[in-house]
Amino acid sequence: MNTQHQVILSLGSNQGNRLENIQKAIEFIHQSVGTIVKVSNLYETPAWGFDGEAFYNCALVLHTQTDAETVLENVLNIEKKLGRVRTETEGYQSRPIDIDVITFNEEIIASKNLTVPHPFMQERLFVLVPMRDLNLDWRHPILQKYLPELLKASEDKSQIKMLQSLDFPIKNIALDHFNYIAIEGNIGAGKTTLTTKIAEDFNAKTVFERFADNPFLPKFYQDQNRYAFPLEMSFLADRYQQISDDLAQFDLFKDFIIADYHIFKSLIFAKVTLSEDEYRLYRKLFEIIYKEMPKPDLYIYLYQNTERLLENIKYRGRSYEQEIPAEYLDKINKGYLDYIKSQADLNVLIIDVSDRDFVRKQEDYVFVLEEIHQKLKNQ
Repeated sequence: MNTQHQVILSLGSNQGNRLENIQKAIEFIHQSVGTIVKVSNLYETPAWGFDGEAFYNCALVLHTQTDAETVLENVLNIEKKLGRVRTETEGYQSRPIDIDVITFNEEIIASKNLTVPHPFMQERLFVLVPMRDLNLDWRHPILQKYLPELLKASEDKSQIKMLQSLDFPIKNIALDHFNYIAIEGNIGAGKTTLTTKIAEDFNAKTVFERFADNPFLPKFYQDQNRYAFPLEMSFLADRYQQISDDLAQFDLFKDFIIADYHIFKSLIFAKVTLSEDEYRLYRKLFEIIYKEMPKPDLYIYLYQNTERLLENIKYRGRSYEQEIPAEYLDKINKGYLDYIKSQADLNVLIIDVSDRDFVRKQEDYVFVLEEIHQKLKNQ
């Protein structure tokens, strides 16, 4: 189930360097509004509703976790940044950039500032033709028609010329070069959220750790000494079974898979929680299992300082996590970093997100993607 909204934007320019205006708008949208996952070809279309220079037009698909009104506010700011001046004059005018919110999922929105779907989209080929390039299974929620039906019914007879394809930021980030990525981090680091976002944006298969129903976890946080060994053995058995079953569904040589854990985390947590004798026994069992497990092509460790981890844990509100001491989180962080140093054969990327919020701030998510992109370039 998607956690992000799917938004279609229509871009147009008929003043100044039209191509440059479109390209800058795409870059600004990706940096501050949401992740652009598809862009249409670029078209030249006649001015619609007034006499003016021909427009360059395109459409794009955006993934965002913000609401529709915020998307509108953000794209209006981008228009202003690119020189668009809105006046009180009635009718259409030439402009360096025009960014319209065409759809927001398949929702119907009628507010003071925004109407979605765009009320005139079905009348305008400069919107419909670029949208066709996006190959979406989208149905107009009011007209109950799919895009081919809207195109067929349109009375707009404008001559539209396809000019070229357009680049967009994530098009050049070939994450699927890594068939299998594992994202790890301490409790509250955001590994599941990041896994979900990347999977949606890059169309990857997902493997998620299923741990919420572990009966020993709440007991462990109440009495660590008593429940540490059964907890860690339970986690190990569950993780082995889960990851074996989940990865068996995919082709590790063809599919692009991203997981929010790697089975080695079992050993890291066990070293922190178990007594010395228990840990020796546990490690023997772990090593037997570990030999059988496929290793990720890229292992990403999300580092967050303990203060931020405690904030995140409090924010997500799981009752059994609220009493986790800072010292425990410190030990887990140290365990991960010691493990990473010892793994010469593992392709590791450490990303410090202590001062980043890749859930609420698009620029921080773009930072994470760029870190992965640089790792890919240096391979």
